[in-house]
Amino acid sequence: MPSQAQFAPADVAPTDIPIRAIDFAPVDLVRTDAPDGSILLSTRDSLAPHEPSLVRVFRAAVETAPARIFLAERWGERWRTITYEEARREVDAIAAALIERGLSAERPVMILSGNAIDHALLALGAITAGVPVAPISAAYSLQSQDHQNLKYIFDILSPGLVYVSDTALFARALAALDLSGTEVVATANGAGIENVTPFTALTSTSPGPALDAAAAGIGPDSIAKILFTSGSTGMPKGVINTHRMLTANQQAIVQVWPFLQEQPLVLVDWLPWNHTFGGNHNFNMVLRNAGSLYIDAGKPVPALVGETVRNLSEVSPTVYFNVPAGYAALLPYLERDEALARSFFARLRLIFYAAAALPQDLWERLETLAVRITGERIPLTASWGGTETAPLATSCHFLIDRAGVIGVPVPGVELKLVPTEAKIEVRVRGSNVMPGYWKRPDLTAQAFDEDGFYRPGDAVRFADPLDASKGIVFDGRLAEEFKLTTGVWVHVGMLRVGVIGACSPVLQDAVITGADREYVGALAWLNVGGCQALLGTEAPAAPAELARHPAIRTHVASALARWNSEHGTSSTRIRRLMLVADAPSIDRNEITDKGYINQRRALECRSADVEQLYQATPGPEVMVI
Repeated sequence: MPSQAQFAPADVAPTDIPIRAIDFAPVDLVRTDAPDGSILLSTRDSLAPHEPSLVRVFRAAVETAPARIFLAERWGERWRTITYEEARREVDAIAAALIERGLSAERPVMILSGNAIDHALLALGAITAGVPVAPISAAYSLQSQDHQNLKYIFDILSPGLVYVSDTALFARALAALDLSGTEVVATANGAGIENVTPFTALTSTSPGPALDAAAAGIGPDSIAKILFTSGSTGMPKGVINTHRMLTANQQAIVQVWPFLQEQPLVLVDWLPWNHTFGGNHNFNMVLRNAGSLYIDAGKPVPALVGETVRNLSEVSPTVYFNVPAGYAALLPYLERDEALARSFFARLRLIFYAAAALPQDLWERLETLAVRITGERIPLTASWGGTETAPLATSCHFLIDRAGVIGVPVPGVELKLVPTEAKIEVRVRGSNVMPGYWKRPDLTAQAFDEDGFYRPGDAVRFADPLDASKGIVFDGRLAEEFKLTTGVWVHVGMLRVGVIGACSPVLQDAVITGADREYVGALAWLNVGGCQALLGTEAPAAPAELARHPAIRTHVASALARWNSEHGTSSTRIRRLMLVADAPSIDRNEITDKGYINQRRALECRSADVEQLYQATPGPEVMVI
């Protein structure tokens, strides 16, 4: 792989290179300092009138661009596509079928399969019928060994219908559930299970007056979805997503990103629809702007990132969304394949990351590559929010030159910044915020403060303490912060990102250790693609072999030694590190579908590894820096 120095024009500072034109809304922030020390932030621009439901958003897209491709997915060597007009007919038929079955909020639709056209049509059909839909992480079905999370979710939902793409793939998951009284619908019944309804039975239903009545009865407070979050402890929580939350979010996006109206939106996206990033932010953005979504079956893991590469070599997105782990997996391919990079950047207006902090190293590599390929800088940006906020709460709708800034509140959202012992806690209020957790009034009560602000447990700080309009910076999870035995606070979020960036390109993720210890350590997972790029053709493919490879260990040790020399405090220096070979477990809530590591849960599950880090005489697997 060429060095990064080869990518940038000689003697040209990044700020001297033209940036690709993009139309952002101006920032007009209102700051109020309260007597109790908290700070209220909002935008002067109010949320404009918008559609009351996703049903109207979808139907408006059909009216705007009936012949435009709505969805596309791989079908062998070609793309299977469906236009908005074609999708409307299928959605209405499915909605009629669900109405005939008497489904409701008490008997919702549960989808076990991953992103696909049939999944999307069923979800829109359910929403059109006024029936909540609950897309569930496919990993709970396909990767789990005990299916405990899946069984818990099934029991709390009591679904009237469960959908799978193919019973052959989901046979074990279906067998784990008590399906008496629940209809199973499948696109393919590869396992030959009795009493499975073919998906075509739904799409062949004839709509009638009941459909129009159901669609007309859907209002802003109607439940559209129930999305389950893994959480750091306990079982998954069902977040109630109303139509108001989802349509308000899309209206806010259009107001801060007016460029979305300038050309047809094209996304190539793998982010799972059971998560709010892919399923609400991105999918609904396509609906709101009558765009085209090419469903990417790839993921940021060695076995599947090649599919993402293939798709991006054929389809050029206008906006690209990913998580930091996704960019870390994709970048080695973009950097060594100029044809792929040219396809990727051909009509790209904006590069967006969310769900976790982006290491500055990845930011600089993306920017350097864009300049080499296009002669321009492509704007990079971020936002912040969560499943409970539908998800957008802040947006960085202004140009920035480094990772970390998450912007300012979007129209319709108010932030409360509350000082705590170590950080500034951020809280959210607005029409985008959930009414509560499904059948968990106890958790709902704990989630809000006395003024009705939702408390996600995140910390922020001002990018410029003297100018709030420069935005706020994500400053980690409050629950992840800890103290050393010296009483010094360790700010985990930024330290984790800094360590990953320092060891580029070989680390995929890390968790920081040291609570009530004398010094800071880390457990880290390798980025197989980055390791292979570093080692060349002789690189082993197995993570365990890579973790033992002398060149990888030398690279990490040297990088951390440099990091430690540049960071002089005990709270920022990494004294010991272990490269972990086995993948984080979704059963144990160590990781989400998007590749985000749950720091707190991973440390609990890997307490034996943590103990090895702090032994007086550590074993050979521990790197002493």
